Amino acid sequence: MYPSAPDAAPRSPVVGTSSPLVRASPLVSARDLHVHYPETHVLHDISVDLAPGTFAAVTGPNGSGKSTLVETLAGVRTPTSGRVDRTGTVAFVAQNPEAPAGLPLTALDAVRIGTRRGPFGLRASARGESARRGSARRGSGTAAALEALARVGMDALARRPITALSGGQRQRVFLAQGLVQEADLLVLDEAGTGLDADSRATVRSLLGEEAHARGAAVLLVTHDEEDVRAADAVWRLDGRLVA
Repeated sequence: MYPSAPDAAPRSPVVGTSSPLVRASPLVSARDLHVHYPETHVLHDISVDLAPGTFAAVTGPNGSGKSTLVETLAGVRTPTSGRVDRTGTVAFVAQNPEAPAGLPLTALDAVRIGTRRGPFGLRASARGESARRGSARRGSGTAAALEALARVGMDALARRPITALSGGQRQRVFLAQGLVQEADLLVLDEAGTGLDADSRATVRSLLGEEAHARGAAVLLVTHDEEDVRAADAVWRLDGRLVA
């Protein structure tokens, strides 16, 4: 399904594509990226590209800058120096999303938020044809949200208050919120947190579908070696890109 060109170069940890034949422009690029926190220099001189149709895994020890990198690439965080260029729509799924006590949302409500255009986190940087495709598919926000919940195995709990869900169930709901957006760039910070091995395998399969069947660029922070083996590109961090 993904043929190799005879003269294809070895896969790079910096530029990932689902096929060596793909020459599409990157959906996100970073050049000379540095991110500082007070008294801490977290990311040093990072330059990466991520093309459509690529499932990339970001891995490394705790404190190596994985979350900082993907937040910066997604536009959640501003770099101290360097440049990030994004093209198209962006969906970001955070690690361990919080649900404040008394939040009047069901699982279905939370996913339906992803069917609406709005500020970052719902639909970002809407782009002509991609935005029209997404708009047509989301003619019924409820139908699209239920479909996304079914993909993550949460449709039976669609009407349950999000505050009544376990951490792993809530993680799957917010994964569904990310999936329903059909964004060009899907960024996930440890989407497998709180999930058992079977559920992590389901998430891995869904992310592969998003990249290889739908053509999205998918960027996943993970400690799971199965995710790393399934990825088209692997970025190993320790403050810098080390592999």
